[in-house]
Amino acid sequence: MKNYQLAVGIDVSKKTLDVFIYNHSKHRVFDNTRSGYISLIKWVGKFSENEKSVLYCFEHTGNYSLKLAIFMQTNGLDYVQENPIVIKRSSGLVRTKSDRVDAQMIARYAWLQREELVCSSIRDESLLELGRLLSLRDQLVRNRTGLMGTLEELTGLLSSPSTDVSCKSLKHTIAYLSKQILKLEKQIDQLLKREEELGKNYRLLTSLKGVGRILACQLIYHTCNFERFSSWRQFSSYCGTAPFEHSSGTSVFKRAKGHPMSDRKMKSLLSMASVSAIQHDGELREYYQRKVAEGKPKMIALNNVRNKLLSRAFAVIKRGTPYVDLCKYAA
Repeated sequence: MKNYQLAVGIDVSKKTLDVFIYNHSKHRVFDNTRSGYISLIKWVGKFSENEKSVLYCFEHTGNYSLKLAIFMQTNGLDYVQENPIVIKRSSGLVRTKSDRVDAQMIARYAWLQREELVCSSIRDESLLELGRLLSLRDQLVRNRTGLMGTLEELTGLLSSPSTDVSCKSLKHTIAYLSKQILKLEKQIDQLLKREEELGKNYRLLTSLKGVGRILACQLIYHTCNFERFSSWRQFSSYCGTAPFEHSSGTSVFKRAKGHPMSDRKMKSLLSMASVSAIQHDGELREYYQRKVAEGKPKMIALNNVRNKLLSRAFAVIKRGTPYVDLCKYAA
């Protein structure tokens, strides 16, 4: 990155922003609103003649930091959205916990790592919309699953007026949630039809056996339409399906396994897709059975299938053509 004169750390909460300028040890609190952002930039401008020489850094806190990121990018300011765990682990032993201390810690991290950090950028509006639809659908599915479990328990009880009323109420709620889920899925389909690039990659991904609507959409969203990761191996590490070595000296040598700091949602989706692919794809089924016959545990063999699916997904996107099942044409 270019040379910066100031590093500004911002601790983002729901209503306020705690801002700390590392080079001048200045602290101030602003509202987490557009007017607060404008006041923040004006205040920082008092300590720097050129706004391009200022590096802003804040933690990725979802919707709370999204508005700030959009404002920064719209106004052409350099900013970095960093993983909170990365900042925390780089700060050593910190005994005090407050918003001011967190902002100071973020500013210190930005200043020390300014030469290696890469400026962040928000996703396209279509990807943000896709992410919101997928998130809401996932929440509704979880709620429906919980109510279905409650309904199953109630139906096993003795019949009574209160039990019957409760069951009817649960059935109506489950039916309503099912309609809302279908409505969201239709909105996702409309978005994919409206956005040509997203729709093209969606059709390529769904040509793979085991990859359905939700997994294909999640792959598109998490990879920023396959522009965020340069290879499937990088994305495999992000999902937690890439095994890493764990050894020390001559006495510690553990089995290689995925790192726990990963996207568990994507890993779960890939697991379900792998099970489906083993059932419907002859090549992957033979591959899985061969790994098990070699003595590998079934979960490791399943993880190999997960990585096979990821490599195929990145291959069809790079090639730009649907997947072809060569087993159909084998002699």
